[in-house]
Amino acid sequence: MMSEHRPTLRRRHSVGIASARSWLLTVLGEFVLPSRQPAWTSTIVTALGGLGLEEKASRQALARTAADGLIEAERVGRRARWQLTDPGRRLLSDGAERIYGFAGQTTRWDGRWLVLHVVVPESQRELRRRLKTRMSWAGFGGLATNLWVSPAVDREAEAKQLLDDLGLAATTLSFTGQFAGIGSETDLVAQAWDLGEIAARYQEFLASVPSPSSGEETMLAQIRLVHEWRRFPFLDPQLPAELLPPDWIGARAAAVFRDRHAAWHTAAQAHWRRLI
Repeated sequence: MMSEHRPTLRRRHSVGIASARSWLLTVLGEFVLPSRQPAWTSTIVTALGGLGLEEKASRQALARTAADGLIEAERVGRRARWQLTDPGRRLLSDGAERIYGFAGQTTRWDGRWLVLHVVVPESQRELRRRLKTRMSWAGFGGLATNLWVSPAVDREAEAKQLLDDLGLAATTLSFTGQFAGIGSETDLVAQAWDLGEIAARYQEFLASVPSPSSGEETMLAQIRLVHEWRRFPFLDPQLPAELLPPDWIGARAAAVFRDRHAAWHTAAQAHWRRLI
């Protein structure tokens, strides 16, 4: 049983289907993906319930994720157990590679910038939104309405792929080069990325890391840890040290994530196996 001094892990609350689905994907990626074993509906509902999700929201999330083709149900009598489809496994494997590979560490930089001029008509707001989401996920910062920048020039191939996917490659121009003598790179970074907001998110993450004392608490803590961390590859462009404030908090947060995830892994997986 959960200890009485952690009521927030017991409390049920109403969440949207999208939010419940996000929690479900975290559970699937952390436990079902590596084990390759299906999970009963009751197991998933119990795990999500421990995180505060109502049973109705959890079941709706399962139905929505199945409708998207990421999981499929196998009937065993009156019960159902869920396993990942091939598309679901690919999606979660790609996500796991990005999440666990995101170390919050800076790399050596040769001083060059990659600049993309992407033309999207103002009337195509949904396309602009999708472009912003994909470019931010790839680590690019928006310098102006149609201008995207990154100090990682090797991201050009990834950018071209996503622009091809969005049908924008033909109207895009790319440049690489060093910053010149007008203005400053500090101002460029401040315009393209809100490092203060990113640092505040890291601080919130560090303050939220618990100290579990049982198998159930450890499993729930592991899910929360991964669920919170999975947003940072989207938020943090992993700029080189030359462009970051001294003692950048992202490196400290990444070390905490790696240490806690490794420390909790065995107990969390063991409790999940007991549930299934």
